[in-house]
Amino acid sequence: MPDQPLVNSDLQSALAEVRQAYIDRNPRSFARQQEAIEAMPGGNTRTTLHNAPFPLTVVKGEGCRLWDADGHEYIDVLGEYTAGIYGHSHPVIRAAIDKALDHGWNYAGRNENEGKLARLIVDRMPSIDLVRFTNSGTEGNVMALAGARVFAQRKGRKAATKVMVFHGGYHGGVLYFVSGGSPVNMPYEYIVAPYNDVDGTRELLRKHAQEIFAVLVEPMQGSHGCLPGDAEFLHMLRKETWSHDITLIFDEVMTSRLSPGGLQAKLGVIPDMTTLGKYIGGGMSFGAFGGKREIMELFDPTKPDHLPHAGTFNNNVLTMAAGVAGYGEVYTPEAAVALNARGEKIRERLNAICQKAGVAFQFSGIGSMMTAHATTRPIRTAADIATSNQDAKELFYFDMVAAGIWIARRGFVALNIMIGDAEADRFVASVDEFVAARKALLVA
Repeated sequence: MPDQPLVNSDLQSALAEVRQAYIDRNPRSFARQQEAIEAMPGGNTRTTLHNAPFPLTVVKGEGCRLWDADGHEYIDVLGEYTAGIYGHSHPVIRAAIDKALDHGWNYAGRNENEGKLARLIVDRMPSIDLVRFTNSGTEGNVMALAGARVFAQRKGRKAATKVMVFHGGYHGGVLYFVSGGSPVNMPYEYIVAPYNDVDGTRELLRKHAQEIFAVLVEPMQGSHGCLPGDAEFLHMLRKETWSHDITLIFDEVMTSRLSPGGLQAKLGVIPDMTTLGKYIGGGMSFGAFGGKREIMELFDPTKPDHLPHAGTFNNNVLTMAAGVAGYGEVYTPEAAVALNARGEKIRERLNAICQKAGVAFQFSGIGSMMTAHATTRPIRTAADIATSNQDAKELFYFDMVAAGIWIARRGFVALNIMIGDAEADRFVASVDEFVAARKALLVA
């Protein structure tokens, strides 16, 4: 936080001040943005990372810290939107990648690590009997839906052509249902249901049961503000999809980190299929889809009527090696328990600060994932999230960056295993300072 007195007369004045300070502090990042604009639309190739007035350019990562082009150091509590669970340049993963590079890459053949990584996933995720790899969580969701649709057709459910998804759901760049959906979504017919609404969703499921081949749901909505799914809601989905022969797909691309066996194991709700991504590839590009044997065997190339699933980099050497090292040796079940316990304690401390100050600010989430909300309403539905004051959240972002805390513009946090007590204390202290300094602007 800056040493000079802050402008706290109103939110807009405070935002104008912190934006100007941001511009003044980061001339090299601004120059990199101007260069990028010459070759990329808006200087951007990943929409999530676009921040006005311009995004910061990262030049180095080590442990749980990042450095930008202007030399500023940050504690990384964003963790590459859950993919960076190992921190930066973890020595075990680095050694595995170096070893893999010593033997070359781009084989156009199987490699020794793909079966090992598959075995690790099958052993830890309760719903997965068999698994296939992709290059991203988006691809994993696309392929899971394709398999679920053919599975329904081959079981005689010819009328089942629709997918049930949920308001606020995010399943990748072509399966985006935040703020009413996206014009680049996959051309399925969607039934968009209210998340955490047991009665309303049950009614929709029963009404359209013959038309639906899959229900695709995050057991906690990540991009929509770390909105946990109620146990009653998720159990209802399991019961209704089972009774109507609909494939239930859990998107655990983000949430698989929340217990040794994903959020499904923690909640005791086991879907028919699960999609994965992010950290399981050891920080390399990664995605996967898996599930019940009878569904996944549709992709068995030894069968005459198998479904094709190609992808040059599905089993790329670096991801497979990094994944075996990271998921097998570093993010062990014990490490998963420890990281998520740390996250629970940090979120409790942050919410205690907000409650003591009486401000309209809080953090929702589970374990090592959380999101800031500028509202006093309990976070259970999309309507609750919509009450959050977006200007206050933007002010929070700029104040955190100024304090040396690397966080998402939307207030999202995903802890990594390299964060220790000192870093956790500094993050909590920075939020405490924000609440104290901005209390007049964080009114209910």
